[in-house]
Amino acid sequence: MSAVPSKALPAAKNALRAGIQKVATGPEYSKNLNFDEAHAAMSEILSESMDPVQAAIFLIALRMKREVDDENKGVLQSILDTAEIVTADVDEVLDVADPYDGHARGLPMAAFIAPVMASLGVPSVCHGVEYMGPKYGVTHYKVLQAAGKSVDLDAKTAASRLSQPDCGWAYVDQRAFAPRLHDLLELRTRMVKRQVLTTVEVLVGPIRGKNKTHLLTGYVHKAYPPVYAELARFANFDSAMIVRGVEGGVIPSLQQPAKIFSYHDKSEESAVEINPKDLGIEQTTRAVPIPKDLPSATNKADNIANEFDADAAAQKAAEYGLEALNGKTGPAMNAMIYSAAICLKHLGRANDFASAAKLAEDAITSGKALAHFQAG
Repeated sequence: MSAVPSKALPAAKNALRAGIQKVATGPEYSKNLNFDEAHAAMSEILSESMDPVQAAIFLIALRMKREVDDENKGVLQSILDTAEIVTADVDEVLDVADPYDGHARGLPMAAFIAPVMASLGVPSVCHGVEYMGPKYGVTHYKVLQAAGKSVDLDAKTAASRLSQPDCGWAYVDQRAFAPRLHDLLELRTRMVKRQVLTTVEVLVGPIRGKNKTHLLTGYVHKAYPPVYAELARFANFDSAMIVRGVEGGVIPSLQQPAKIFSYHDKSEESAVEINPKDLGIEQTTRAVPIPKDLPSATNKADNIANEFDADAAAQKAAEYGLEALNGKTGPAMNAMIYSAAICLKHLGRANDFASAAKLAEDAITSGKALAHFQAG
């Protein structure tokens, strides 16, 4: 099954109520929803008549029951129905889908992967939100904004940038390409716990290629690679790389081996182990360390949010990222090289990870990646 190319919300009445009655009846009697039931319930949540109490009950109950593939697909389809998805005037697109709630244990460099890959001839898009509770981590939005890049493009404008040879990349915010989903941000924050939306939102894919679109995303828990692979095929990603990354991101640990699950041409996924040492990367930290002198969070509402100020951390991530693009070696450059090497090997631009890493390093140290970043 692939995503249905529909733009119309179904007119099912009381679908959300019916969904709650099935999934919220306790550990012994809760039942799974089929695709149509999950699709109808989520479509009601995304409608103007949504009841926030019922929406929260449904999403939490679904999570406690544990979602199944049909439920994930139904929820994702309802989001796709309301999203603006644009085809760029390029043959292939790489979609860099980092967790929307950001990073809190290291400074993320994933926001720089798109321009690095663009400099290597692979038009790329990244996407996300400004913030997402309860983690309130450092997001692509915050890092790119701190680096002086536009984070408010609509999907069509962003797609046009991918077709510009001297640029080739863009960021698109969820507010622009999936506004109905973005409208649930406050409700999701108040719910505290992760829901199915956290799983599926990275798979919407706001910009697609004319011939092929490739997904790069991450995971932490071992149960998720087959879930993401199935959803990626459903959402019409021609190929996917699902990386066991730091904090579920797209960049693996810089100091220990990691697994990558991948598929091509919508086939079954397979796993390979990768060691950063094989790419010439030897670091003593898993990710770019967060400076200890960052100011404390000024709006910390509970004990779940970060101790440090996310905007200050994003500023540091932007500084370190730009330093790496200007040729400074260290964890930030290593992180960019590592992720780009995974993509280049997967896309057949290199025969092995070591030679792929060399291509990525040359793109950075030559200034090509910086030029593409500045053009964005």
